[in-house]
Amino acid sequence: MIREPKYGHLKNLHRAIKLCEPALVSSDPTVTSLGAYEQAHVFTSGHGRCAAFLSNFHSNSAATVVFNKMRYVLPPWSISILPDCKRVVFNTATVGVHIARTQMLPTVSKLSWETYNEDTFSLGGSSRMTFSGLLEQINVTRDTSDYLWYTTSVGISSSEAFLRGGQKPTLFVKSAGPALHVFINGQFSGSAFGSMEHRELTFTGPINLRAGMNKIALLSVAVGLPNVGFHYETWQTGILGPISISGLNGGKRDLTWQKWNYQVGLKGEAMNLVSPTEATSVDWVKGSLASQGLRPLTWYKASFNAPGGNEPLALDLRSMGKGQAWINGQSIGRYWMAYAKGSCNRCSYAGTYRPAKCEDGCGQPTQRWYHVPRSWLKPTNNVLVLFEELGGDASKISFLRRSVTGACAEAVEHHVKNESYIIESNGESDSLHLQCNPGHVISAIKFASFGTPSGTCGSYQKGICHAPDSHAILEEKCLGRESCLVSATRGNFGGDPCPNELKQLLVEVDCAIADIKGDSS
Repeated sequence: MIREPKYGHLKNLHRAIKLCEPALVSSDPTVTSLGAYEQAHVFTSGHGRCAAFLSNFHSNSAATVVFNKMRYVLPPWSISILPDCKRVVFNTATVGVHIARTQMLPTVSKLSWETYNEDTFSLGGSSRMTFSGLLEQINVTRDTSDYLWYTTSVGISSSEAFLRGGQKPTLFVKSAGPALHVFINGQFSGSAFGSMEHRELTFTGPINLRAGMNKIALLSVAVGLPNVGFHYETWQTGILGPISISGLNGGKRDLTWQKWNYQVGLKGEAMNLVSPTEATSVDWVKGSLASQGLRPLTWYKASFNAPGGNEPLALDLRSMGKGQAWINGQSIGRYWMAYAKGSCNRCSYAGTYRPAKCEDGCGQPTQRWYHVPRSWLKPTNNVLVLFEELGGDASKISFLRRSVTGACAEAVEHHVKNESYIIESNGESDSLHLQCNPGHVISAIKFASFGTPSGTCGSYQKGICHAPDSHAILEEKCLGRESCLVSATRGNFGGDPCPNELKQLLVEVDCAIADIKGDSS
């Protein structure tokens, strides 16, 4: 699912720079001032090739500059690219990409779930290895699983003060990350997580111990192998210590160098529960998820029939915590419901870049929809399996279809598309392209303005300058068609609504299923 307009805008930028390649690789630029905030960076080659980059560094005002005896309008905080030092094929502030307006619509009736819980109490009986001390996780698992169990036993005397109403002992675990779940005598005691910036983590929390032997099971969780960052090949994963228990009669007890049992992977992985054929080999628990409660380390299984149509499908996992999902034995990926934080104020890309600039989706999951390829589905009896680490609510999982309900597009006068330059080199103004899905037509013009409109798709607003016939012209050219092309020219909109202003055309349309009895051409 391509993210527009970012993908298309960067694609056009790449095309524009590629057109400049002969001149770019032949010389250093000659920099010329075109005004207080404007410059021209010109590259030339010995074969007469020339490429120019015209820049306007003012954050708020457009500028008209003269370069090679021709006039160019530069939007605020932008660069125009001229592969032949004559025609503009790209401007960084001009986004002329078609944007599909989509909705995620439910498509499969409520799923009926079965569950299987990982056995955390009997761990260690079939350990792969025992070692005095703590081992790095990837060296043990060899990336065959994201999961590695570290288990050990701790003896507690019946004379301990906490057994007679005192404060519970505290477990301290230091890990290289990125995630850790703690179980004491088979009962979940808490989790700790690292972050993208700081993978290391520390778990500190009270634990329930009893007189006699107690089993401590620590599940260290990787998220695949590191693949980005400074010297990421040297990063360590897993529990490297120290590990200790404080609050005992004898003070702090160090567990770092006692014997630890290591078990790679989960029981469900060993039984291959993700396979549609092997999933029937265990006794899944049927019934209401509400009556079972939200338990960590739980496998979920449901069957469903393939939804009709050809629209892209996705799984909504917003109600879950952290884990993995499979369709008919094929992994659709890991999920981890992290919520975006920041300051989502009005966005303007003008001005110096900052990492926190133009943040979007604050308070929302960084990802909630997971693509389900239709090629993986059978007409009936498809099997969905999830492994949930934290205890999410599977009853709220749903299948959705990505439906295109409309489209938006933008075009700016004096802005030539790359294709026009390559094929025709005629310097015509940019054209706005609107496209509905096959079998759908443009059913309504929700917004149309040639002038100085503003806003983003779904919230366009007219500006002070507006061609009054904009809506009627778009209806005439586009209504009832699957696609249409409209030039952003003054002549196309009955003249110049505001001379000496850089004008653009913003349009938003609705799409609907074509009436096969009518003529949609």
